[in-house]
Amino acid sequence: MFSGIIADVGIITRAVDREGGLRLSVEAEVLGMDDVQIGDSIAVNGVCLTVVTLSGREFTVDVSRETLSCTVGLAHQGAHVNLEKALRLSDRLGGHLVSGHVDGVGSVVAFNDIGESWRLVVRAPQSLAKYIAVKGSITINGVSLTVNHVAGAEFEVNLIPHTLDVTTLNELKTGAQVNLEIDLIARYVERMMQKEVQ
Repeated sequence: MFSGIIADVGIITRAVDREGGLRLSVEAEVLGMDDVQIGDSIAVNGVCLTVVTLSGREFTVDVSRETLSCTVGLAHQGAHVNLEKALRLSDRLGGHLVSGHVDGVGSVVAFNDIGESWRLVVRAPQSLAKYIAVKGSITINGVSLTVNHVAGAEFEVNLIPHTLDVTTLNELKTGAQVNLEIDLIARYVERMMQKEVQ
């Protein structure tokens, strides 16, 4: 589990094809790898991946073909990525509960400076729209954010300067694609409201 509070922006130093999937090497800048072990989980642009090798500030992860088919931002050498280590039970939960399982890919409709913050409007896949609520939580490329407005499948969040300084969201442009994870609670509420499963 993660919180959606980004600890570092890393860079993909290598992306090697592995039978349709990829082995990625990621270099962290300030993440602090001293307590990371092989087998640990690190969220990379909101995608929970398992560390398979470690060397100094660099770690490698394997990304399956299935994961590549339903996410964006993991396949390009030189790309900047948001990084977060998995939570410990004793950690503060500064964002919201994030599983690192991307639910879909959204498109940036608008991204503009409104003075003290930036307004980001994203169009989610229609299948996810019912899970996105005003004042609810959403994860965009691994970043925990609060939804301020919803209109159909489009939703709006505000980004303060600090968020832009410490994440890759400052690189977004209209038309860009982003990884989305809906609020974990919304997923379970829907399941509980369904008629008894046969």
